[in-house]
Amino acid sequence: MTSVSLTQKTVSGMFWSFSDSIAGQIIQFIVGLILARILTPSEFGLIGMITVFLAISQSFIDSGFGQALIRKPEASELDYSTVFFFNIIVGVVFFGLFFFLAPPIARFYKEPELQSLTRVLSIILIINSFGLIQRTILTKNIDFKLQTKITVISAIISGSVAIYMALNDFGVWSLVWKSLIGYFLQTLLLWGFSKWRPRFIFSIQSFRELFAFGSKLLVSGLIDTIYRNIYPLIIGKFFSAEELGFYSRADQFNKLPSQNITGAVQRVSYPSLSLVQDEPDKLKSGYKKIISSTMFITFFIMLGMAAVAKAMILVLIGEKWLPAVPYLQLLCLGGMLFPLHAINLNMLKVKGRSDLFLQLEIIKKLLAIPVILAGIFLGINAMLAGMAVLSFVAYFINSFYSGKLINYSVREQVSDVLPTFLIALLVSFAVYSLTFFLDIRQITMLIIQITTGFLLMILFSEITRLKSYLEIKSILMTKIPTHRKRSN
Repeated sequence: MTSVSLTQKTVSGMFWSFSDSIAGQIIQFIVGLILARILTPSEFGLIGMITVFLAISQSFIDSGFGQALIRKPEASELDYSTVFFFNIIVGVVFFGLFFFLAPPIARFYKEPELQSLTRVLSIILIINSFGLIQRTILTKNIDFKLQTKITVISAIISGSVAIYMALNDFGVWSLVWKSLIGYFLQTLLLWGFSKWRPRFIFSIQSFRELFAFGSKLLVSGLIDTIYRNIYPLIIGKFFSAEELGFYSRADQFNKLPSQNITGAVQRVSYPSLSLVQDEPDKLKSGYKKIISSTMFITFFIMLGMAAVAKAMILVLIGEKWLPAVPYLQLLCLGGMLFPLHAINLNMLKVKGRSDLFLQLEIIKKLLAIPVILAGIFLGINAMLAGMAVLSFVAYFINSFYSGKLINYSVREQVSDVLPTFLIALLVSFAVYSLTFFLDIRQITMLIIQITTGFLLMILFSEITRLKSYLEIKSILMTKIPTHRKRSN
């Protein structure tokens, strides 16, 4: 594949990958806003308690095979079918496990209703296992356009059902059926649109080959999943379902931009950079551009969200969710580095260093132990502040080792993103300062803050001739005339 076609495919894939993530998440976000006005924080908290266990189980079901298949240049039908049947077997095993563990989980949280909720929600594990290969093939081919359609359709239908159920007093079960219907429709549509079908074959040799690479990613992913979900578990166990509801809602606001940007970049950069893994100059050049442009968007959005958090929450979901404001602000500080983590870790996978990937995950998660203890003994805010600090430490660890593989040092990475960070920090501080000088309605405050932030971003970026801003501006300016020409 030539560099031109690779670039075109990557840019197109990035657009549709981000569209897939953001389109589905925006719909889910809007549905969440509506449900947040109908349901209580405690009902959201109950679902948050179960999500911990489902997320860990999902890591076992995939077992890193998806990443191994993407990286393998010529994956065969034997490879795909072997992984397909493995996924289903593990999905069924974990469903049975949670069916019998539901009573102990309910006793752990001291929430009797969790027994039935856990058993029903665990069906998702079986549903998801049937669609993993179809999604992997689409990702390998950098085809996110179809995934976008599937995500949007399933999100609209499942969200509509959930709102109807919530309005008719189904309570927490409206959230349960929202998840079940959403995942079922995604799997059904993947089968409907995808041409791939499994063959009744299974190869031990293929399994071992893929598992040799994927097993380390499995353990790494499992450690990361436990780490990301240990906080809801701690809050649910040592505080209350209501506090977990506040945290979950703040986390949803935080994840809308951070995880969607991260997911889009991660899903596209991995298969794209894998194609030039043996061309050092192209690899480093593409890597630098991805980091620079991604962090321009991420820093401004995440720091901006922290600045407008109070007005945004009051306007969108109401005063009963006001305790979620400080949670959101602290989560944004850590969340803004998620794309950098993902890009650096992707480089380890591109270079085939899943062993180093695993070692770094173990080191970083051991550093999280004091943060978890801070949450138990000092409270939720202390834990979230520790998470933000840990995010910065983890970035330097990731960038040091990934940079060594392509001769892109930590100092060079920091110099590429630091100007953007400083300007974004200045803009967000100015936006936040408006709350001290203006005594107006919250919706007016939110509009003024967002408008001011956008204008200051453009102004400071133009004045300083910020490189990442100029690159994005150049891309947009070249795309707009092309679009108009095609329209005419």
